Amino acid sequence: MIGYTSHVDRFVLNNLPPEQEWPDRIHLDQFPYPERLNCAAELLDGRVLAEDGDRVVFRTPTQRWTYGDLFEASNRIAHVLVDDFNLVPGNRVLIRSLNNPMQVACWFAVAKAGGIVVATMSLERAHEISTILEKAQIKLALCDERLADEMEAGQRQAPVCEDICYFNGSGKPEAGADLEFRMAKKETEFRNVATAGDDPVLIAFTSGTTGVPKAAVHFHRSALIAGDACSRYLFQATADDIFISNLSIGFVFGLDVLVFFPMRVGASSVLLEETKPQVLLRGMQDFKATICVTVPTAYRMMLDQAESMDLKGLRLCLAGGEPLPLATCEAWKEATGVALRNGFGTTELLHMCLSSPQDALRPGSIGKPVPGYEARVIDEKGTQLPPEEIGRLAMRGPIGCLYLADPRQRDYVEGGWNITGDLCRQDADGYLWFEVRADDMIISGGHNISGPEVEGALQEHKAVAQCAVVAAPDEMRGNIVKAFVVVREGYEPGDALIAELQAFVKSRMAPYKYPRKVEFVDSLPETKTGKVQRSQLRKREIA
Repeated sequence: MIGYTSHVDRFVLNNLPPEQEWPDRIHLDQFPYPERLNCAAELLDGRVLAEDGDRVVFRTPTQRWTYGDLFEASNRIAHVLVDDFNLVPGNRVLIRSLNNPMQVACWFAVAKAGGIVVATMSLERAHEISTILEKAQIKLALCDERLADEMEAGQRQAPVCEDICYFNGSGKPEAGADLEFRMAKKETEFRNVATAGDDPVLIAFTSGTTGVPKAAVHFHRSALIAGDACSRYLFQATADDIFISNLSIGFVFGLDVLVFFPMRVGASSVLLEETKPQVLLRGMQDFKATICVTVPTAYRMMLDQAESMDLKGLRLCLAGGEPLPLATCEAWKEATGVALRNGFGTTELLHMCLSSPQDALRPGSIGKPVPGYEARVIDEKGTQLPPEEIGRLAMRGPIGCLYLADPRQRDYVEGGWNITGDLCRQDADGYLWFEVRADDMIISGGHNISGPEVEGALQEHKAVAQCAVVAAPDEMRGNIVKAFVVVREGYEPGDALIAELQAFVKSRMAPYKYPRKVEFVDSLPETKTGKVQRSQLRKREIA
């Protein structure tokens, strides 16, 4: 399926799934882009060429960047990548940063130079970083200097990464700003690599239910499809809109909402380095945001203060990343006067593929397919189920799952359809309703957390003989991570050991993954073959 390519380094192309394992890519005629396409040229350069360079693209508590500023910074960084680090098209570059304009400038610089961005979230720890470095064979990292410790520890564990170039987030040549010093010596014009629309530009890592992360590959054209399928259809966004979110740009949901969606229509977004919901709420007021997107947990945490804030500019709110309870929809509408819309997407599909426009909302539903996509509910044999029967959610469209060198491709794609791992039902009007995850993935506060991955960390502790991790219902976060632990002889179960285990997990992986509840048990339920029955523990928690 790959024709012309600009990639000299073919590592990613050579490690895509065989064509017979690709999902169907349908309705591409709805997105008639040219064969040769660089998403940076379309999303960024085109604005400057259209004399929109003076329009604001990013707002922060301390900075204001125009499209022209972003254009010049990304061009300078592209020169650094090519001239100083010998990047060739197809090379992977890890970007590690808090949400700030320099992070996005780095993103577009990699795209301009024909490279492949591998974005990470700032909370990820050294072990997680090293796994990403090895899996994607990354030689160069661009890193916010405030995140240096875990980056360098990850590099020590994965010496495949030869260089780390630090920036300080200001875009100015100051202390800790190796990249900014290099940029200052470069030209503000750069000739973009003539990439193909189907050249990879992004590798997004997602937790795997076996604890091993999966790497989803996305193309240049996919960045534009995300904007065209969502920004115009769901948000009816215009250049005057101001998007705001506390989602990390290292997470595809945050990348969509803060970069692809607004820039596709020439709008701006607010970049917040702090992710607390209270900071997001204050930002809505201070920046007069018109569109807010975050997870249901954050909306619930903002409810107490929302009524006292001046949110008159807010016209649209969307929640995604985890199930949205009807009670949260009603409470947010009562507090702000703005209806809360639901959206559903996956890392494998890059963006929200299910939602509904404002005039067709059905509160509590995850909506209908956005333009270009189809969805159905199927049984274990792949047969479509009648309305109201619960089954597996299957989707297909112009973007689909392409895992990098991973046999789990065959689990995610069946008969050309992407099988998301969610159990849903579809009503007679075509609206889809989320029921539960079908695997060991825990959705908590908008984060996908692999139960087996947390178990792996716990089992490294000398006090743990056996453990199992499941989702436990929680009023604020939807679900939280709960661990059932059998302790080794000689260790005393109790609050002190719980705190020790929680701190132990936090030291080994992103803190949001730690078990917020720990229950000590004498034994775990097992099948006749000795496998832990997590389903029994899940049922117990729901009961």
